[in-house]
Amino acid sequence: MISFADVKKTLYFLKRNGIKSTRYEIRERLEQRKQPIYRWELASLEELKRQKRWAEENSIPLKFSIVVPAYRTRENCLRDLVDSLLFQSYPYWELILADATENKTVSKVMKEFEDPRIRYVHLGSNEGISENTNRALELATGDYVGLLDHDDTLTRDALYEIAVRIEEKRQAGLDLQLLYSDEDKGDKEMLIFYEPNRKENFNLDLLLSNNYVCHFMVMKRELIQKLKLRKEFDGAQDYDLVLRAVDELTGREDTIVHVPKAIYHWRCYGGSTSENPWSKRYAYDAGRRAVQGFADRRGWNAKVVEMAHPGFYRLEYDGSPLKVRDDLAAVGGRLTEDGKVTGGRMGADGSVFYEGLPTVYSGYLHRAVLQQDAEALDVRNMELRESLRGLFEEITGVPYKTLPGTEKFDAATLPAGTDPVEVSLRLSKALRDRGYRLLYQPL
Repeated sequence: MISFADVKKTLYFLKRNGIKSTRYEIRERLEQRKQPIYRWELASLEELKRQKRWAEENSIPLKFSIVVPAYRTRENCLRDLVDSLLFQSYPYWELILADATENKTVSKVMKEFEDPRIRYVHLGSNEGISENTNRALELATGDYVGLLDHDDTLTRDALYEIAVRIEEKRQAGLDLQLLYSDEDKGDKEMLIFYEPNRKENFNLDLLLSNNYVCHFMVMKRELIQKLKLRKEFDGAQDYDLVLRAVDELTGREDTIVHVPKAIYHWRCYGGSTSENPWSKRYAYDAGRRAVQGFADRRGWNAKVVEMAHPGFYRLEYDGSPLKVRDDLAAVGGRLTEDGKVTGGRMGADGSVFYEGLPTVYSGYLHRAVLQQDAEALDVRNMELRESLRGLFEEITGVPYKTLPGTEKFDAATLPAGTDPVEVSLRLSKALRDRGYRLLYQPL
């Protein structure tokens, strides 16, 4: 069934991108609806009891501060949010709800809850989402802080899934600083869940293309209290926060961990950004500025431009990215045949990301057209940093000869019988082992 929200989004896309692109967009979305229906399943009662026992038996329990800025929050949404915390299998948390509502509608609901872990604060004025959140952050006492929107909910095992990973890494001697999970969307009654966002492990260039971290994000308290949220990025304040946290964690990216499970439900109803991504145009401009700020702090000569879909960006460099960024070893593009993707970004096993996807499609959550870090790039469409071309010759057995008028490798010079995928994997691993990133640019 096509909803009114679908029609609105299509009309906005048409106005922005024209008839041809819209035709492909509609075709791709219809094909995606043929995929198996997503079903979110609640953890069993036995499993939730086991998780609670694990938490209680932990000698040094972690405490989470869940920070929520509230403003004119619907009563049912507020009750759902609080209940989602009260029913957590992991019991060591505090809720800090900073309410900027002009009247007592929110405070009246909060009086229904007498749990000592709940801290309600009524703000004297509404200073916007960033400043309101900062007021709550000042009161946080937990080891980690999680950001929760006032009309969303956590699954019952959410805090356990975060805590168990923190503890596993702690025992291995690693103090995690930032964790984020998969998420999905829920209808306005939070009875039907759909459109899961299955995320990647930390991927810098993908993050610069889109705030894929989003919800549920948990950060070490000392770090988030140091950074705070910035009012000038309201609408994309979380995006700006994550990018600045990545700055702080340069050289310590192993302290950023992805939890591959949907433990956050993003409520959708008419007018919300999740239901209509064009409803907050200012947020996408703030997102663009957040990415531009990151690039500027790194000293990259690059301009951030918006892509066809709202909330997605592309860094346009002044010349080759290899001339602008010293963290890159190579830049690679996609290989295509008969209008479909056949190569480009690969996993360590040689599997091709987006293989078989029509080149006119953008793929799952538009990732197929975004700049992103790659574990491996295909040498048949690759440009390599000049200082590393000696290593290239060691691995491939041939000099790095370029295609006429470009700096890309001429794959026709590979010896007869060479397996280009096998060579690509060995070269890519050698480059990453030297601490470099590999940038995949599909367009």
